Amino acid sequence: MDFDLSEEQRLLRDTFARFSDERIAPRAAEIDEAGEIPRDLLRELADLGFYGLRYPESLGGVGLDLLSYCLALTEIARGSMSVGVVAAMQSLMGTHFLFAYGHEAIHERWLRPAIAGEKYGAICITEPDAGSDLSSISTAAEKVDGGYRLTGQKTWITQATVADFFTVFARTGEDKKLTVFLVERDAPGLNVGRAIEKMGCCPVPTSEVFFQDCFVPDEQRLGEEGEGEFSLRKTLADTRIITGALAIGVARAALSEALEYAANRVQFGRPINRFQAVQMSLAEMGTDLEAATHLVHYAAWLRRADRPVHRESAMAKLFATESATSICDKATRILGSYGYAREFNAERYFRDIRFTLYGGGTSEILKTIIAKELSRT
Repeated sequence: MDFDLSEEQRLLRDTFARFSDERIAPRAAEIDEAGEIPRDLLRELADLGFYGLRYPESLGGVGLDLLSYCLALTEIARGSMSVGVVAAMQSLMGTHFLFAYGHEAIHERWLRPAIAGEKYGAICITEPDAGSDLSSISTAAEKVDGGYRLTGQKTWITQATVADFFTVFARTGEDKKLTVFLVERDAPGLNVGRAIEKMGCCPVPTSEVFFQDCFVPDEQRLGEEGEGEFSLRKTLADTRIITGALAIGVARAALSEALEYAANRVQFGRPINRFQAVQMSLAEMGTDLEAATHLVHYAAWLRRADRPVHRESAMAKLFATESATSICDKATRILGSYGYAREFNAERYFRDIRFTLYGGGTSEILKTIIAKELSRT
């Protein structure tokens, strides 16, 4: 789908498509097996400007829109979902609040090096008893002379083991509203806990993080006290759209493998893509992928036009992730027993795609949001 793309956007997409084909996809199985993404690959993404695609040139970025970003991210995820997830974390949730609410010193010390791939960030929101329900967050930041002392536990923190800094959401003041803080990795009282073993995206480190009387100076508060929930909700639309872009990247890879296998696998004297049952699956996969791509790109276009996108971003994330999950499942079925084997990529797609079902809102939460938005119209 490129009928609505500018020449610059097509060039950007093609650049990252080549990078994915030449540098990411050939190493994807090896990366998955090793359980670690090579730093040289992440640095190459920085050299291509990916981490700064949406940040201004004055900070070392490129200053493009969300649709352009999604085009590049989809190509990265097509090569490896794990690489795509880390790239997305570094270029959005891991650094956005530094950009939006940090002062010049924070921009120079942390954001600019992050855009250059020299430092890596993580975001700490989720807790053992607080996922979709932000009101259940209990990590607290007590005001003391010169700063705050954070106490609490976070979980499901992507990149925690390798992050140089953390964006942390904690409750402050008598009204216990959320406030955002920048916490350095070596801050006394910050400890990264156990790694969480996952079904897919195994090379993406995910861990618990503990704060015990962790001092954070006043100048590392991001924004005003009590504005954390408001600032987070402003980024949720972007998060959902970007998650949709990740999903369609993996779905494209799965469909491509299914098409190639069906064209070459001969049974009963003919390729299996000549059998109607396989044709029906391929048709459904292709149609769902096209529809998901349109929804994600439309939501990104609305965002660029500064139009309301709360409902459309939820729809895009819901449909793209659920459709991509179905596409990856159907790909393994077309491959038969080989879809269950590690030697084929379809098995990895089947595991990795489920990552997209949870971040940015589960399907159940998204359906609730969409229903409420529809009721307002």
